[in-house]
Amino acid sequence: QMTAKNDLLTNYSTCERLCQQAAEAGCKLLCLPECFSFLGSSDQESLSIAEPLDGPLMEKYKQLAQTQQMWLSLGGFQEKGPDPEHRYNSHVLVSASGEIVSTYRKIHLFDIDIPGAPVLKESRGTAPGSDVVVADTPFGRVALTVCYDLRFPELFQELRFSKSADILLIPAAFTVPTGEAHWEVLLRARAIETQCYVIAAAQAGQHNEKRASYGHSIVIDPWGKVIGKCEDPLATDICVAEIDLDTVVIKVVMTVVILQVVMTVVILQVVMKVGILQVVMKVVILHVVILQVVMKVVILQVVMKVVILQVVMK
Repeated sequence: QMTAKNDLLTNYSTCERLCQQAAEAGCKLLCLPECFSFLGSSDQESLSIAEPLDGPLMEKYKQLAQTQQMWLSLGGFQEKGPDPEHRYNSHVLVSASGEIVSTYRKIHLFDIDIPGAPVLKESRGTAPGSDVVVADTPFGRVALTVCYDLRFPELFQELRFSKSADILLIPAAFTVPTGEAHWEVLLRARAIETQCYVIAAAQAGQHNEKRASYGHSIVIDPWGKVIGKCEDPLATDICVAEIDLDTVVIKVVMTVVILQVVMTVVILQVVMKVGILQVVMKVVILHVVILQVVMKVVILQVVMKVVILQVVMK
């Protein structure tokens, strides 16, 4: 969590300090918010500093990841766009070896006019992306999104159920009015409905005379429980949380088991009324077989994760 300004060097120094702090805490992944490298007061100002992903600014962040042996989720980088009037709002995932693993260009652009507040029209200076992006990492399959994407649940359904994401990364710079109204409730909804972890790094506080962000960086588990929060919702700081992907598997299995039991009870009640004992026994046997298959799948997933982790460690 940070309060980015229109100063590339100052923002880099802040990110460097947060990365050092995360390394000292034993973290393997640091998620930085949208506009981590620059937050200007106008579209033209942001366009003027946009760079390609092989430019000198991204190179500094890649070197930072390599130096600290830390994966970096760099949300909302001002990438040079398709024409002089537009940039991309790009979420870049950098490995601990300093390599760009994946890049997502924000699809849903934030255009809003709140009475009494500055008009924000991201589409004036930003071109939308088109690709849905996930990436495999030592700590799970992560989905890359940015800020306003949060309001489009169909994107997260695709990331989870078509792309098999385990962790949803949602770097943001939510405005104060929308943050107060919807920030945490939407994040928890995305976690629950997809059974994924959600990591939402946020911009916080007053950036300039025109712009302030809500803050409240947060980590949520697949059950919708908040497992990490910055102590001060507006301070420049990190919150630390442990990601345990076995939690996802166990809770999905428990849900399946509960549904199986409920189905069995309902069928037993119906069938017993008509006295068809053989049908009852067949239904019970069928449910036992299904449960055995589910447990074998769980065991296989755990074994695969152990093998993958061993390979990564080597």
